[in-house]
Amino acid sequence: MKNKSTMWILAALIFGIVGGLLFHWLLPADARGSVVTVLDTVTHMFLNLIKMIIAPLIFATLVSGIAGAAKSAGVGKLFGRSMIWFLSASVLVGAFGFISAHLLNVGAGLHLLPGGDAGIESKPLDYAEFITHIIPTSVFAALTANNPLQILVFGALFGIALLNLRKKGRSSIADAVDELMGVMLKVTGYVMLAAPVGVFAGIASAFTAKGLDAFATYASFIGGFYASLSVLWVLMIAVAVACLGRAAFRLVRIVREPMLIAFATSSSEAALPKLIEGLTKFGIEKRTTGFVLPLGYSFNVDGSMMYMTFASVFLINAYGIDMDLGQQIAMTGMLLLSSKGMAGVPRGSLVVVAAVVPAFGIPAAGIGVLLVIDQILDMGRTATNILGNAIATAVIGRSHDKASSLSPSVAGDTQAPAETDDELDADGRQRETLSMH
Repeated sequence: MKNKSTMWILAALIFGIVGGLLFHWLLPADARGSVVTVLDTVTHMFLNLIKMIIAPLIFATLVSGIAGAAKSAGVGKLFGRSMIWFLSASVLVGAFGFISAHLLNVGAGLHLLPGGDAGIESKPLDYAEFITHIIPTSVFAALTANNPLQILVFGALFGIALLNLRKKGRSSIADAVDELMGVMLKVTGYVMLAAPVGVFAGIASAFTAKGLDAFATYASFIGGFYASLSVLWVLMIAVAVACLGRAAFRLVRIVREPMLIAFATSSSEAALPKLIEGLTKFGIEKRTTGFVLPLGYSFNVDGSMMYMTFASVFLINAYGIDMDLGQQIAMTGMLLLSSKGMAGVPRGSLVVVAAVVPAFGIPAAGIGVLLVIDQILDMGRTATNILGNAIATAVIGRSHDKASSLSPSVAGDTQAPAETDDELDADGRQRETLSMH
C-alpha cells in the first residue's frame, strides 16, 4: 500500500508539471489566471486539511510518549543532543551553500542595477521577541496557530505531569491521550488519501502561472542551486550511513514519500504526518519523534539555510558588489542566527534574507529578483528540510532510545525496544526479496 501511495504521488508530480506547462502554453492569459485560481483553491484546501491535524497530532504524540515512559530524566539530554546536532548542521550546511555559490560563481554577469521595490516585508527580526514567543501565553492560541515550539513546551510539561501521576496509579487522562493519538493517526491516514490531488494542484499551479519563461533568465542560478542541493543530499545520506549503517538506505526509502509531498506543495507541514509515520516504522519511539521533530522544524532547516547563503552570494555577484571575505562571513553568521526565527513565517527564507542583506550594502530590490523564481527554489529547500529532519531524528532517536533501553530504571518499561541496525537491514532485504517475486 505504501509503495502504491508513493507511486500515486510521484505520478501526480509528473502530471502536474506536464499539465501546468500545457495550460501555460495553450491557454490565453485570462484563462490561465482562472485555472491558477482553481488549482490554488484545491491546494489551499489540502494544506488546510494538513494544518487541521498538525497541532493535535504533535500534542498527542509527544504527551502520549512522555506519559508512557518509565522516567522523564532523559528529556534534558534529548534536548541537548538535538540542539547540538541542529546548530552544527546549520553551520556546516550554511558554509556549504556559501562555498558552492562561490565555486559556481552564481549571478556573475547579470549586472543588475539597484532600484525598485523588494516586494516583500524586510523588517529586521526581533530576537528578544522570538525568544519570548517560545513560551505560549495561551495553549489554545498555540494549538490554533500550529506553533510547533509552543506546543512542544506545553506538551512536554503536560506529559511530564501525567507521567508523575501515572506513577502513583492509573490516570484516565493519560489513557485518553493514548486513545487520542490512535485516533489522530487514523485521521491522518484519511487526510493523506488526498495527497496526490494536493500535489498535482500545487505543482500544476506553479507551472501554469509561470511556465519555463520566468525561470529561463535565471537558469544558471536555479541549475546551480539544485546541483548543489544534490551534492548536499549525498553528503547528508553519507552522514546517515556513518551513524546508522546500511539502515540509512531504508530510512531514505521511507522518507521519499514525505519528501515528494514537501517538494510539490512547498510545505513542511504537509509532509509532517507521513514523516512521523515513517520514523515510527523505522523504529524510533513516538516520544522521541514527537519531541525532536517540532524542534527541528524551527532549528534544523538545512535546505533553507543553504538557500539563504547561496542566494546572498548570488546577489553580491549579480550587483557586482565589492565585499571582502570577512564581511561575507559576518553576513552568513547573521543569516544563521536569523534563520532560527523563521518558523511559521510565510516565505521565511526570503524574509530573513530581506532582513539581513541590506545591512551589508546589498540592494533590498534584489529580493524582488529572487521572488520571481522563489516557487521553484522553495520546493527543493523544503524537501531538503524534510530529509535533514528525518536523518537528525533517526540518528538522535536511535542513540537516545538505545540509552533508555539500557537504563536500569526503565527495565520494566513495556514499550518494545527499537529495532537494531541488523534487524532493520534484514527487514529491508526481506521486503526487497518479496517485492521481486
